[in-house]
Amino acid sequence: MIDLLKLFIKSAVVDNVVFIQYLAICPFVGMTSDTSKATGMGIATSFVIILATAVTWPLYKFVMLPFGLEFLQTLFFILVIASLVQMVEFFLKKSIPSLYKSMGVYLALITTNCAVLGVTINCISKDYGYVESLVYALGSAAGFLLSMVVMAGVRERAKIAVIPKSFQGTPILYIAAGLLSLAFLGFKGLIK
Repeated sequence: MIDLLKLFIKSAVVDNVVFIQYLAICPFVGMTSDTSKATGMGIATSFVIILATAVTWPLYKFVMLPFGLEFLQTLFFILVIASLVQMVEFFLKKSIPSLYKSMGVYLALITTNCAVLGVTINCISKDYGYVESLVYALGSAAGFLLSMVVMAGVRERAKIAVIPKSFQGTPILYIAAGLLSLAFLGFKGLIK
């Protein structure tokens, strides 16, 4: 149990998919202008990360490995992720149309979100078991959501802050992202 908790904390904070692994930068930059949009995108992506890991791990272990198809790992995983994103898109369109509209093109881009693919491939490459893979995916999803909400908060604060003209807009966004990455790098020695 302690090892699973360590794995969760490590994947969420120590090896954060955005601030440490530099995955999912497109939604990180594009969807963090508003806290509610960032939260919605973070939850939708988190759901896809967890579900994709739950589907791709058995697919890899019980179908691809026995038939020698591991060289098609990326292709199969992308097909699974695209299918799951379509399911999430249909669900949001029917149940939360306002969030669906606010996410716009970024919802469809979850399919190409490298954090989703990266987490599923990391589970295989690190040779995690099924439960460990789910915990790793849950932690990575929580880390992605955390990074989205934290950056949205920083960007909302930057709207009312006095920022020199040359740093307004995109420059301050990247400076803030870099500083947040440095802050998360401070957790590197927390769990080995």
